[in-house]
Amino acid sequence: IKEDFEIIDKKQILEAAELKNEWKEKTDEARWSAPILSLARKASENLALSYGSALKSASLVGFIAKPVSTDSTARTSARLHTMEERSNLMNMMKLSIKILIQSALSLGRTLDSDFPPLQQFFVVLEHCLKHGLKVKKTFMGQNKSFFGPLELVEKLCPEASDIATCVKNLPELKTAVGRGRAWLYLALMQKKLADYLKVLLDHKHLLSEFYEPDALMMEEEGAIIVGLLVGLNVIDANLCLKGEDFDSQVGVIDFSLYLKETQYNDDKQDGAITAVLDQKHYVEELNRHLSCTVADLQNKIDCLEKTNSKLQEELAAATDRIGALQEEQQQLKKQNELIRERSEKSVAVTKEDTKVELDTYKQSRKGLHEMYSDVWKQLKDEKKIRLELEKELELQIGMKTEMEIAMKLLEKDTHEKQDTLVALRQQLEEVKAINLQMFHKSQNAESSLQQKTEAISSFEGKTNEMMSSMKQMEERLQHAEKAKQAAEERCHKTKQELAGKLCTCRQQMSQLDSKCSTLEKELKSEKEQRQTLQKELHQEKDATALLKTELQQMEELKKELRKLQDEKQQLEKVCEEQEQALQEMGLHLSQSKLKMEDIKEVNKALKGHTWLKDDEATHCKQCEKEFSISRRKHHCRNCGDIFCNTCSSNELALPSYPKPVRVCDTCHTLLLQRCSSNSS
Repeated sequence: IKEDFEIIDKKQILEAAELKNEWKEKTDEARWSAPILSLARKASENLALSYGSALKSASLVGFIAKPVSTDSTARTSARLHTMEERSNLMNMMKLSIKILIQSALSLGRTLDSDFPPLQQFFVVLEHCLKHGLKVKKTFMGQNKSFFGPLELVEKLCPEASDIATCVKNLPELKTAVGRGRAWLYLALMQKKLADYLKVLLDHKHLLSEFYEPDALMMEEEGAIIVGLLVGLNVIDANLCLKGEDFDSQVGVIDFSLYLKETQYNDDKQDGAITAVLDQKHYVEELNRHLSCTVADLQNKIDCLEKTNSKLQEELAAATDRIGALQEEQQQLKKQNELIRERSEKSVAVTKEDTKVELDTYKQSRKGLHEMYSDVWKQLKDEKKIRLELEKELELQIGMKTEMEIAMKLLEKDTHEKQDTLVALRQQLEEVKAINLQMFHKSQNAESSLQQKTEAISSFEGKTNEMMSSMKQMEERLQHAEKAKQAAEERCHKTKQELAGKLCTCRQQMSQLDSKCSTLEKELKSEKEQRQTLQKELHQEKDATALLKTELQQMEELKKELRKLQDEKQQLEKVCEEQEQALQEMGLHLSQSKLKMEDIKEVNKALKGHTWLKDDEATHCKQCEKEFSISRRKHHCRNCGDIFCNTCSSNELALPSYPKPVRVCDTCHTLLLQRCSSNSS
C-alpha cells in the first residue's frame, strides 16, 4: 500500500452520503457532461468505500480480535475485493482519459510534462499496471515493479527496441519503477502506447509470469483500457525526460479533478417545457420523414422509367450482338475446316519425310560403327607392339648400364695394381742403394767383410728371394694386362653389338613413328569424317526438331480447334442464356410496369387529390346521369370518383382495405386484368 497510495488519515475520508451532500452544495466551476458525472460518481463512491474499508481494517489490525472465518468466505471476500479494485481502476482510467482528451482539445496545443491531467493519467495508468503484480525474490530483496512486463514488448514488437535502448541509456534512472515511467512517457510520445499494450495482452501466457490470475491486465478490463488508450492518438505530447525525477515520484490520485459537477434545476415548469419542445420536434421530424418518403417514391419512379428505356436499348443491342456472333460462328467454322484439311495434309507429308530420313540415318550410322570398330582394333594391336618394343629397349639399356659398371670396376683394379707395382719398384731402388753402400763399405773395410760373410750370404739369399718375388709380380702384371686387353676387347664387341641393336631399334622406332604418323593421319581423316557425320547428325536432329516443332504446332492447332469448338459451345450457351435473360427481362418489364402503376396509385392515394367531394359531383362519371333521391352517389375506393349504384356495383379487395370494397366498372376490369397477369 505504501508503494501504490499515500496513506491518509481515516477522518479525512468521507462517506458516500456526505460526498453527495457536498456535490449538491458546490457551485458549477466547470460544465461537465452527464455521462462523465455518472462515471465520476461511481468511481469516487467505489474508491471511497474500498479505501475507507481498507484503512479501517488496517487501523483495527492487532487491536480487535476478529472471528475466525472459513476458507470459502475468505476466498469470496478476496475475489469481491479484487473485482471492486478492477472496476474502480477502470472507471478512474475512463475519467482520466476523457478529461485529458477534452482539456488537450480545448487548449489546442502540445502537452508538456507539467500538465496536471497528463500527470494524473500516468498515475492512474501506473496503478492499473501495478494491480496484481507478483513479488519476485532476488538476492537484493523482494522486487515488485511493472517494468518487467514492459520489457517483453521489445521481444514481441521490434519497433519498441528504440524505446528500450533509450530508457536503458538514461543515467538518471536507477530503479525499475523509474524506467517503467520513462518507458510510458516515450510510448505516449510515439502514439503507440495502445499498440504495445495490445501486443502484451495478446500474449497472456507470458504475462502470467508477472501477474496474478485475477489481475487487471489478465482480465477483460485490461482489453477495455487498451481500447480506451487508442483515443490518445489524437493528442500531441512533447515530454522532456531530462531533469525528471522518475525514481522518487509518489503516485497519488487527485480526486479534486473528478469531483466537479454542474447544478441541476429540478423545477417542474422547465421539465414540462422541455417535454412540449420534445413533442414538437418529434412531430416536425415525422413530417420531414413523410415528405422524404414521397420524394424518394418519385425518384424511384423516374429511375424505373430510365431503367426500362435502358433495358429496351440493351435488348436491341443484344439482338444485334447475337446476329453478329452467329455470323462470326459460321466464318469460324469455315476457317476451322480449312485449317484442319491443311494440317492433315502437312502431317502426312512430314511423317513420310521423317520415315525416309530415319532409315538413311540408321544405315549410315551402322557403316560408321563398323569402320570405327576396325580402326579401334588396329590401334589396339599397334599399341601392344609398341609396348613390347619399349620393354626390349628398357632391357638393353639395363644391360648397357651393367657393362659400364663392370668396366669401371676393372679400371679400378688396374689402377690399384699399378700402384702396387710403383711401390715394389721403389723398394727395389732402395735395395739397390743399400747394395751400393754395402759394396763401398766392403771395399773400405775388407776386414769387416770376412767377419760378416755369413751376413752377406744371408743377405744375398734374401735378395734372391726378392728377385723371385719380383719376377712373380711381373708375371702377374702381364696376366692382368692380358685380362685387361681381353676385357677391353669384350667391351668393344658389346659396344658394337649395342650400337647395332640401337641402330636396329632406331630403325624400328622410325618405322613405328611413320606408322603412327600414318595412323594419326588416318585418325584425323576419320575424325574429320566423324565430325562431318556429326554435323550431318546435328542437321538431321535439327530437321527432326523442326518436324517435332511442326508436330507440336499441329497439336497446338488441334488444341486451338478444340478451344474454338469449346468457345463455340460456350457462345451457343451464352446465346441461349441471353435468350432466357431476354425472356426474363420481358417478364421483369411487365412486372415493373405493374409495380409502377401500383406506385402511381399509391402516390395518388397519398396525395389525396383524386378523392372528389359530394358537392362537386352532380352527374355520374360513367353513365352521366344526374343524381337524385332515387339515384344516390357512391365513391369508388380505387380512383376516388363518384358513380351511381349501377356503375359501381362491383366489390374487390384492395391493398389499403382488408375487406372487399365498392369499385367502379373500369377499375374492376383493370384490377382483374392485373391480378390475372400477376398470377400468370
